[in-house]
Amino acid sequence: MVMLLFGSAGVSVLVGNWDDAFSITLAILIVSTVGFVQEYRSEKSLEALTSLVPNFCHVVRDGESSKMLADHLVPGDIVKFATGDRIPADVRITSANHLEMDESALTGESEPLAKTFERMPAIAAELTFSERRNIAFMGTLVRNGHGVGVVVRTGSGTEFGKIHAMMQDIEVPRTPLQKDMDKLGQQLSVASFAVIGVIFLIGLLQGKGWLEMFTIGVSLAVAAIPEGLPIVVTVTLALGVFKMARRKAICRKLPSVETLGAVSVICADKTGTLTMNRMEVEYLYTAADGLSQVKADTLDSLAQTRSYLQLLRIGNVCNNAGADDRGGFIGQATDIAILNAVLRVRQFDERDRVERIAEVPFNSETKFMQITVGGDFEPALPGASKNVVYMKGALETILERCTTFFAASGRPERLSEKVLEGISNHSNQLSLRGLRVVAAAFGTAPTEMVFGGLFVMHDPPRDNVASTISQLMAAGVRTVMITGDSEKTAVSVARSIGIPVVGESRGCMMGAQLDRVSDMELAEHIKEVSVFARATPKHKVRIVRALQTAGDVVAMTGDGVNDAPALRLADIGVSMGENATDVAKEAADVVLVNDDLSTILAAIEEGKNIFGNIRNFVTFQLSTSVAALTLVALSTLLGLPQPLNAMQVLWINILMDGPPAQSLGVEPVDPYVMSLPPRAKNANIIT
Repeated sequence: MVMLLFGSAGVSVLVGNWDDAFSITLAILIVSTVGFVQEYRSEKSLEALTSLVPNFCHVVRDGESSKMLADHLVPGDIVKFATGDRIPADVRITSANHLEMDESALTGESEPLAKTFERMPAIAAELTFSERRNIAFMGTLVRNGHGVGVVVRTGSGTEFGKIHAMMQDIEVPRTPLQKDMDKLGQQLSVASFAVIGVIFLIGLLQGKGWLEMFTIGVSLAVAAIPEGLPIVVTVTLALGVFKMARRKAICRKLPSVETLGAVSVICADKTGTLTMNRMEVEYLYTAADGLSQVKADTLDSLAQTRSYLQLLRIGNVCNNAGADDRGGFIGQATDIAILNAVLRVRQFDERDRVERIAEVPFNSETKFMQITVGGDFEPALPGASKNVVYMKGALETILERCTTFFAASGRPERLSEKVLEGISNHSNQLSLRGLRVVAAAFGTAPTEMVFGGLFVMHDPPRDNVASTISQLMAAGVRTVMITGDSEKTAVSVARSIGIPVVGESRGCMMGAQLDRVSDMELAEHIKEVSVFARATPKHKVRIVRALQTAGDVVAMTGDGVNDAPALRLADIGVSMGENATDVAKEAADVVLVNDDLSTILAAIEEGKNIFGNIRNFVTFQLSTSVAALTLVALSTLLGLPQPLNAMQVLWINILMDGPPAQSLGVEPVDPYVMSLPPRAKNANIIT
């Protein structure tokens, strides 16, 4: 449309109509200025959000340890890192002390991974991120322990950088509104030039001069093109962007706010988008009192039950999580989750009162953590003057060391086959639901422990996610979950938040299965799949492409580096704001500042309403253009003097039609729009 206006301005200059050229150029300038100012404000808002890659790191050069900017690292530098640090480059680990990394930004897996300095047996290129146990990847977080490593890749050479490069190679698709406006511009061009051509020939046949007919042609062209339309569209979109900013959604490009109204599928990354990306204790289990949920209305009963209090005491003492500078906790995700549960129920931390004598840290081989404390500290073991051992870890490992369990009487009782069977059944059932089970025990000797119970934890769904997905389904928008987690965990989370999974074999597809099917086969069957597990960045791109091939308008939500290529390819990329990586925010069209998925509902409602308003004022403005074109055409055909010159038509199109059209553009949201299905991808802006 703007190109047509440029053409009109150019022709006006050629025939000496400087006032027309000036007016049309002014219209173009208004469109450009409004768009630029709003997008500039959005980019400035994004600059205030946090950065992923650390500014500083601890480096050893020439035998001297120093703190330097991560930008100055080169391959061969020795880097030290500890709990809470972000890795500044891809590092080959040379020393690891109980080192665990949170790689969720790269892989989407919420579980921290144990790292080692040992050599990997296979070729690195054949291994997945999680299998490369001796590499610490740039941008990942140290959850536990400390280590030393040699920088092997920096900047664009890192895995982080490769994903960023993959994102840059993907062409950003034009939005449905941009395609609609392009199509409308083409239709107007063809129709108006056909009419102008016919009238031009008739004028020549009537004996009128070439210059006179050229001037009439310019008037007809100006009459046919609604010059005020780009201004009204741009201002309407800018007002929509402004409204969404107040609702905590920053739209980086003006058309993005309308695109959300056309979305038919939302591909949601599980970790950090649908879930909180942190472990939380959901249940406590003891052999004496069974399973109990940890929530606001059960805290009092838990605090009055001996077996649960004893289980929480074990979790409190056998714990290395500590407070950080921002009022939260730092340490292993499991330790933080247990300590949070302890403080919610018992409301105090007992570690200050105990004398810690020895510690056996958790590692992936032994699968348990053990703390030994001195003195007569444990009331559940009266008369035990010896030191007391507290232990937590994998259920099989803990049960091997237990001979008794903590009974309802508050005393240890023999661990019978029936009790063991009950413990194992509960653990298996909970694991099948995608929950993580951590066993705990205490005693005076590591081989004669008292079984305390189970901490059952998960990465909890975000608030209101289930109701948001339900409302999206009611609005005709399908939600597809994509994650790097296992199939069991993925299906469990999907069902818990209301994403329908029709049988695990059909409703869930693994990354390995994706590798075996062609793009065409994937596009044919993708409407049956609602969960994708063990998905890599390349898989996410294929999923988005397949949905687009199947005719869907796709929104992709995510916060990690691994989401960035798919965010860029999708019709609209939506990034979380508070915890998202810089790469994800750069790739996205919309950033949710408050990390609340329900904001998408408001954005879809706003987008649908904007499209309805645009359709209304386009119809209104085209009716005026058709009237003006008909008036000029009939006058020419009948040999009458021109009733309107080009300047007067411009006046009507911009100054007289502009304000009424703009009032149609700011009509408030009609509640019924959310009951309408998403519009078809190939639907015209006017019928």
